Amino acid sequence: MSEFSRLRLEAGLSIPEAVEALGYCERTLYRWENGDAQPRKAAIEFLKKAVGGKEKPEGSFSFIDLFAGIGGLRLGFEEIGGKCVFTSEWDRFSVETYLANHKCDHKVAGDITKVDVEEIPSHDVLLAGFPCQPFSLAGVSKKNSLGREHGFRCDAQGTLFFDVARIIEHHRPRAFLLENVKNLLSHDKGRTFEVIKRTLTEELGYTIDFKVIDAKAFVPQHRERIFIVGFRAECGFSFDDLELPEVSKGPRMRTILHPEDGPQEAGDKHFTDELGNVSSKYFLSDKLWNYLQAYAEKHRLKGNGFGFGMVTPDDTCRTLSARYHKDGSEILISRGSKNPRRLTPRECARLMGFEKPGKSAFKIPVSDTQAYRQFGNAVVVPVVAAIARHMAPYILNETQEQIYQEMLLRENGMLASETA
Repeated sequence: MSEFSRLRLEAGLSIPEAVEALGYCERTLYRWENGDAQPRKAAIEFLKKAVGGKEKPEGSFSFIDLFAGIGGLRLGFEEIGGKCVFTSEWDRFSVETYLANHKCDHKVAGDITKVDVEEIPSHDVLLAGFPCQPFSLAGVSKKNSLGREHGFRCDAQGTLFFDVARIIEHHRPRAFLLENVKNLLSHDKGRTFEVIKRTLTEELGYTIDFKVIDAKAFVPQHRERIFIVGFRAECGFSFDDLELPEVSKGPRMRTILHPEDGPQEAGDKHFTDELGNVSSKYFLSDKLWNYLQAYAEKHRLKGNGFGFGMVTPDDTCRTLSARYHKDGSEILISRGSKNPRRLTPRECARLMGFEKPGKSAFKIPVSDTQAYRQFGNAVVVPVVAAIARHMAPYILNETQEQIYQEMLLRENGMLASETA
């Protein structure tokens, strides 16, 4: 895809609209579009400014949100103009948070394994942060000899990836984004990932690329996740040219912590007092703090690395996990000589990129225990948003290409009729 084509699509301009806006003839623009000629610098600068001030219209493309959690993947793709047309999430507490924060003109489906593919509307993009489960990896030759099905219907049967594959097979979306833990690459000595790759490429016919990204470039948290992008047609998408901020220059904890230097932040009555100080219920008790210190010392003497993770406002932290509600040990906020404290759920929302201090608050309608689980299981929103922006020209390009081909067919038809 040429730079001109990419910028034109990001600006939301059709070829005729670009002709009118730029003042060049259509033939010239198609040469720039196809990379047959170098576009004028002024045209590129115009498009860059148009992209910078462009609000993506909702409904530029449709997507479905599988294993939705609290909607982190959804937020990234709404930012580039996508409209969610189907959601699936089995946990009722996650659904409660999801509905409190996202407009849904459709019912949230529960267990995806019980949803028939015909019940899912057609869509352009499939999003899924599917859980990783053990895969059955019996050999294809053995199954052939027994007359059994092989491929993903067998290797992935009983796993939640199977449900992603059957939906892709039926609906053939333009593109998909799958997210999982980094260890998916090494699970079962790499065989699990081989099944996934083979399913997506050889059996379903998609071109894929994948990348492990550390969210530390965007939020003060070391959190590595694998992202797998697939396109139905070869389009040149690659993670190689995805520009990410430098991890070493990422933000520090002070950017997500309650300031505790003035009045209570709006909507934070549950987490702070009237002066903005974090509620004492998040302070570790003497009993728990003593236990964690003893546990860490025990393993230190054995040469193990187990223990709590203490951080200050100038640090970054470990990965927030779904078990954080148990003791908070992986991320403890130092209070000097006093017992440390846990993060509040509001701080977890910021640590995962669902909101920024001083901005509109992400609604947390559930208990602290459920909130910790939800944020620990979520994706980091700015990472997804960066990937979505990188995918956007390629997602939209298929529509533009279809329009272009239809226009050529019409032109050819008109020429044929004139000749006749």
